[in-house]
Amino acid sequence: MHKFATLTTLAALSFGAFQGAAATELTISTWAGPNHGVNTIVWPTWGKWVEEATDGRVTVNVVHDMGPPNAQMELIADGVADVTWLFHGLMPGRFELTKLPELPTFENFSSEAASVAYWRTHNAYFADAGEHRGVEVIGVGVHGPGSLFLDESIDSLEDLDGKRVRIGGGVMSDISQALALTGVALPPASTYEAATQGVIDGAMLTLEGLKSFRLAEVLPYTVQMPGGFYRGSFSLVINPDTWASLPEEDRAAIEEVSGERLSRLFGYMMDVVDVRGIEFAEQQGNTFIDLPAEEVERFQQMAADLPDTWKAAAEQKGVDGEAAHAYFFEQLDVAEGEEGLSSDEVIDPEA
Repeated sequence: MHKFATLTTLAALSFGAFQGAAATELTISTWAGPNHGVNTIVWPTWGKWVEEATDGRVTVNVVHDMGPPNAQMELIADGVADVTWLFHGLMPGRFELTKLPELPTFENFSSEAASVAYWRTHNAYFADAGEHRGVEVIGVGVHGPGSLFLDESIDSLEDLDGKRVRIGGGVMSDISQALALTGVALPPASTYEAATQGVIDGAMLTLEGLKSFRLAEVLPYTVQMPGGFYRGSFSLVINPDTWASLPEEDRAAIEEVSGERLSRLFGYMMDVVDVRGIEFAEQQGNTFIDLPAEEVERFQQMAADLPDTWKAAAEQKGVDGEAAHAYFFEQLDVAEGEEGLSSDEVIDPEA
């Protein structure tokens, strides 16, 4: 078995016969700070679900700082750890299909519903395209409305011209170019220090970053766009050898609490931590800026070509972009009408 899928044999002798039970521990490599919702809500909850589903035969061990965010896929593919979470924008050039849920929509919807719709779309259209080659996808996720955090207030999009703003890749990069920003590629955890030192004038991140990355303390102005300037795409993955090494019974049990359920959990978490990010920023006295209608319309025009650009890229990957795009939004409407997770189904220290 793979070295991090540790097999421990518990044995007892009874009437001269050897009797044993095996327990497998999955090592989860995680990034972002220990107080991020992935680390306080998603991994503890999924770990509990896995342990219960397998009657204790499979457990998880979460390890921080095994590598930077953009190295996580390689860590899992190489067998350094068993499970991790990926932000696709941090690996430019590899992921194109994953930009679908990142496109600006100018409509409000929950991250939980978006993550469920994304999982269904991934299975229906993206799973066989090979973008996640080397790992097995056990869940996907979409973060909430992407915003602009700034050190100074603005009145129009023209005021953004030339500002040095942290970006993380994906559709975020396309948006930064449309806004004439000077994009500075940084992982989220490095953004606070860069803002403190004056390396950047702002950051593109989701609202949860106001608290989880403490950006409300250094970037006191948050510019919002209906539905967000963009969204963010994630996947949760496992090493294929680890997955194959598990008994069929345990794989089936883990599948029951992964896939759509794990994706829903990820989106649920993002909805919860976005609210907490806003509350934290308000406690800091931050200012939230809603641009006037003419500026929103102007941004809509800037972003108007992005869906067709994505569809063309999908076709290059052998995916029917028009059908996948339509299916995602159909499933988003369906998921919005479904019953979501409740707080008593998850582990959440701040609840």
